Amino acid sequence: MRAIHIETHRAHRIGWLRAAVLGANDGVVSVSSLVVGVAASGASQSNILLTGIAGPVAGALSMAAGEYISVQSQADTENADLNKERRELAEEPEKEINELKAIYMQRGLDEPLAQQVAIKLMAGDALELGTSYHKS
Repeated sequence: MRAIHIETHRAHRIGWLRAAVLGANDGVVSVSSLVVGVAASGASQSNILLTGIAGPVAGALSMAAGEYISVQSQADTENADLNKERRELAEEPEKEINELKAIYMQRGLDEPLAQQVAIKLMAGDALELGTSYHKS
């Protein structure tokens, strides 16, 4: 009996780590530069302290707003794509089956098998199948 070999790859996670490290570095450099600039102007200790607190708060709010806008933009784009696909499935189901068949042929399936797979996948809720696939 053949043993099951399970490999765990973590390369897909590196994006968030890179963003976290660069974001933290950017925050430290920005706030440090701000505090040094205010201190060099001869400001009082209380103003320097206030600047040291206001800098990270402003940076955090800025990053949160930017991330929110980014996520909303992505969601809007995905919803527009889903609406387009719903419309195409309703208006031209054969064209959509042929499009899916072509994708599987490009991935190496022969035409009869690609046709069979495309028809089978499109038999249910084609869009639900696609979204649930990406969730797993």
